[in-house]
Amino acid sequence: MGCGRVGASLAQTLEEHGHSVAVIDQNPEAFRRLPGEFAGHKVTGLGFDRDTLIKAGIDDAFGFAAVADGDNSNILAARVARETYGIENVVARIYDPHRAEIYQRLGIPTVATVRWTAHQVLRRLLPMGATDEFRDSSGQITLAQVDVHRGWVGRTLVTLEEASGARAAYLTRYGDAVLPTAATVLQENDIVHVLVRVDDIAHVERVLTAEPEVTE
Repeated sequence: MGCGRVGASLAQTLEEHGHSVAVIDQNPEAFRRLPGEFAGHKVTGLGFDRDTLIKAGIDDAFGFAAVADGDNSNILAARVARETYGIENVVARIYDPHRAEIYQRLGIPTVATVRWTAHQVLRRLLPMGATDEFRDSSGQITLAQVDVHRGWVGRTLVTLEEASGARAAYLTRYGDAVLPTAATVLQENDIVHVLVRVDDIAHVERVLTAEPEVTE
């Protein structure tokens, strides 16, 4: 739902990956953002209207993305798709980060556009400790990019895990993603992504942004 820049790009990408796509927008002019070769279904209407959803093929849908301009319409459409039609793979774009957290706890995966963008910009300006990249639907577990003191370079990720209580999910090394093993050693300029309980993120920040303790 929503054929703005995000919706049009998402629809094109899904189609390029071999998926059948239906795009809903209440403004028929919005479909001009889709490429001329787009073969998907274009449906004019409201994304939370049942007749519109049925016309778009909601009964056979594998997933539903609500990426229109309004928070209320996005979350309403996402809830209708999830609760009325039983679509498990649902995501809603939410501009208000406080609302996004609430709906995450209700089991509606959300993307908080403003918060994500601000965090990505700030991370490129300042050391930030840890920045959320993903939260599970309960809002209790986060995948976070965490800044690590240079004193940890040369130590294994297992050592970082034992000291912080976080679990190393993967590294970004020279632009490539690396799945760590028990023997993986942190190198200079590595970007560390960890899985951690939200309640423990402050502790993880304190441990990993400080120089490690010297052990005998």
